[in-house]
Amino acid sequence: MTPTTKKVLCIEDELFISEMYARALQRSGYEVSIELDGAAGLKAAQTNQFDIILLDLMIPSMTGVEVLGHLRNPAETPELKAKIIITTNLEQREDTRSDIEKQADGYVVKAELTPRELVAFLDKLN
Repeated sequence: MTPTTKKVLCIEDELFISEMYARALQRSGYEVSIELDGAAGLKAAQTNQFDIILLDLMIPSMTGVEVLGHLRNPAETPELKAKIIITTNLEQREDTRSDIEKQADGYVVKAELTPRELVAFLDKLN
């Protein structure tokens, strides 16, 4: 494991999608952890051990928007270093999507992105 290996937290309840993303990312040299619900994902994200967080909006126990709010609240999650990328298939109203995008570092629609394209997208993040 080289020190430059980027760590990704995938908060995604659809096992097929999370495993597909994990395989593609691992093949490209990323280290991947998967959480299947919002509360567990938030707890993992708050350890601040990840470089990138892939956050689905529709997850059990707590929505992705709620998780995002906790992660962006400096009182709850001080100095979060991870980039937060929203992954969703949920159709958003333009104003709702705009509000979410302001808090996130990226926003991708899962149905429009292959795992390989996701890797290319993440490779471009600084």
